[in-house]
Amino acid sequence: MNDNPAISSGPYAAGTFTPDQSVGYLMRQVLNSIRSQADARLASCDMTYVQWLPLYKLMLQEGATTASLARELAIDPGAMTRSVDRLVAKGLVRRERSQQDRRVVHLELTAEGRSAAQRVPAVLSEVLNAHLHGFSDAEWRQLLHLLQRMQANGEALRQAPTD
Repeated sequence: MNDNPAISSGPYAAGTFTPDQSVGYLMRQVLNSIRSQADARLASCDMTYVQWLPLYKLMLQEGATTASLARELAIDPGAMTRSVDRLVAKGLVRRERSQQDRRVVHLELTAEGRSAAQRVPAVLSEVLNAHLHGFSDAEWRQLLHLLQRMQANGEALRQAPTD
């Protein structure tokens, strides 16, 4: 049991907790829907979430390593390696050894990879806008703010010393 009042008090109680009222469960359901819709729209590009996500991140951050992508995207390093292997086999990504440290392998988009990655923002915008249908601008901004607060709370918990 946690004695921290910020953690032990709140809207949830063990005796009344149900998944359909769980913020975590609902966020997971929404995220699964977003991924599914994005995958369906990117299927014509022969890409799935585990491929288009690192491809898009590489467009934003050229030269990342497989390990840094895995950390940033919270994906198992082995799964990330397999995903990058598929992207390399498709000719979308190439591996380049660092000139400063030969142990480090940077990832770079090929011209075809950059073209494929440039499709992702439009698809994500469409999918996210469809999920936000009926939300006012103020509601959308409030939702972002609330999620950012939850993220900050989670980060504070992660960094808090454990007894």
